[in-house]
Amino acid sequence: MRSHFALRFGQQTSEDGTSAARENQVREAFNSPFWPFVLATTSVGQEGLDFHPYCHSITHWNLPSNPVDLEQREGRIHRYKGHAVRKNVASAYIASLAEASGGDPWHVLFQAGDREYRSSSRGLVPYWIFSKENGATVQRCLSSLPLSREQHHFQALKNSLAVYRMVFGQARQEDLIEYLLQHLSQDRVEALARQLQMDLTPPRFISE
Repeated sequence: MRSHFALRFGQQTSEDGTSAARENQVREAFNSPFWPFVLATTSVGQEGLDFHPYCHSITHWNLPSNPVDLEQREGRIHRYKGHAVRKNVASAYIASLAEASGGDPWHVLFQAGDREYRSSSRGLVPYWIFSKENGATVQRCLSSLPLSREQHHFQALKNSLAVYRMVFGQARQEDLIEYLLQHLSQDRVEALARQLQMDLTPPRFISE
């Protein structure tokens, strides 16, 4: 695609064999408010890379075979101070900028949110999650046709993803996921997921 608005992520070469765009340059350009606005990548881009500063939508051209890869893919845009979070924080606390005396406006906005939610969220809100009615959310898009195998696979993948999050940290996650899905009903799996889920919020410290 000969366009500045969409780029392939990866090492690219021009027609004469010289390097046209490097991975770091493409990633840095995508993590900005300017073009490219669409980034296409294979599984090379699903682990260890951050695309969240100016992106909160991911389209799966095809679904991965296991919940670990799905979590990795969507974790590229669902991160600390992600784009969706920042849009909601800015919308909720824009008035606080009028009282600020210069400095980083994002620091002012997040400080306002932190003062409101510090006692209840212990650091998760507003930095990791911050929902707002009719606000921005991390969007998952699937390019699956009606009555295709992808639809059935997606439902099975969501079920196994819930179990994966329940057994996160276990040595042999795949074996435990397979066992639970084979021996327990879906209602029982959902009940266990609510009961045994890990709370990763930091401890609450009470200052004297």
